[in-house]
Formats: sequence, C-alpha cells, structure tokens
Amino acid sequence: KPMATNTNPARGLIPYCHFDGSKYNGSGNIYYVAAAYTATSIFIGDPLVTHSASNDANGIPAVNIGVTGSAVFGVMLSIVDGGPFAATPITVTRDLPTYHPLGTAQYILCCDDPTVLYAVRDDGSSNTNFAPSLWPGKNATLIPGSGNTTTGYSGWQLAASTVATTNTLDVKIIRALNQADNLIGTTTNTNMNAIWLVKLNNNEYANQSAGV
Repeated sequence: KPMATNTNPARGLIPYCHFDGSKYNGSGNIYYVAAAYTATSIFIGDPLVTHSASNDANGIPAVNIGVTGSAVFGVMLSIVDGGPFAATPITVTRDLPTYHPLGTAQYILCCDDPTVLYAVRDDGSSNTNFAPSLWPGKNATLIPGSGNTTTGYSGWQLAASTVATTNTLDVKIIRALNQADNLIGTTTNTNMNAIWLVKLNNNEYANQSAGV
C-alpha cells in the first residue's frame, strides 16, 4: 500500500551518483580534523569547509563543519583508523565510533568530487512559492540538525522553505530521488520530507550558478 507521507530520518548529504548518471564508487580523499576544533562533532553526511590554518604538518588539508550559507567542498564519509601519519589513534570497530568526536585530532575520509550528486531529505517546512514538483532546477539552503551518535549519521537537511532561484544558495536541486517510497507534493505547501538529488552549488571547488 502506498505511503501517505514520507518518514523523516535525517541523514545529511549522502553521495548517490555522478552528474552524468554513473555510479558513485565510494571513493574519497583524506582530510584532517585538528584537536583544537571543538565546535562540534562531525557526522557522516555533514557538509565540510577547509580550514587551512589547521592543516597538518604533512600538508593534509584541515576541515571544520560547514554553516548555512558557507561554501563547502564535500561531506564526511567515515573516520580513518589511526590516520596515515600517526594522528591520535581511534580504534575503529564494527560499531564504534560511528562519527568523529569533537576535540580529537584525527583523519577522516571525505567525498570532495564536485560532480557528485547527494541524496538529502527536505525538512517539510512550507514553501509558498513553488510546488515540490517544480523544485528541480531551483536552489536551496541546507540547515543543520543534531547528529546521531548511535548511527553516526548527520542531522542536516534541505530547508524546503528556502527553495528559490537565488544563485548563492547552498545546493542545486537536480531531481527527486526516483523510488516508490519517496513521495513529493504537486502543490505549494505540500512538502513531505522527500529525498532530493542535489549538487553543491556554493562549492569551494566549483562555480556557483543561478537557479532556473
């Protein structure tokens, strides 16, 4: 029986495929999180910004978590067991840790390819300007949420109320994720916490573009 609405488990931005439709193979690059970074823990799917003042001694770029409106380069995929240059070791097991704890020097694996599309769930807030069926081609802002220390997933979502043509917004909406349990509304103010495929629009490694 079809669902009346979607569930709303926030998971941040999860790499799904490349812009040309080819599969994302899970690859990424290693980045560094300095022990001095104590603003927040970092979770799988959290958007990240580079922070060159904290780069490690081997030239590995340091990262902080992004904030709404900031140019980000990608997202966290996982933590790295011990790190390649003997950072403060974190033993990785099947279950723990599932995220990067704040105040700990460690390396993390990040998806930083500007061609990757991410699956992200909208927050269900009202949008009086555009029906969800008209969102593809528009841009939107990301909003933070609390990460899950059990699953390790991010709490970030797409702010449905911000969908617009403004070129400086965080992400460009490419399409709704095409699966049976992902419903979208066809009139304004009928957002259903749907999952959208987006590309980073406000990207440290690529140019911004206006919505259409």
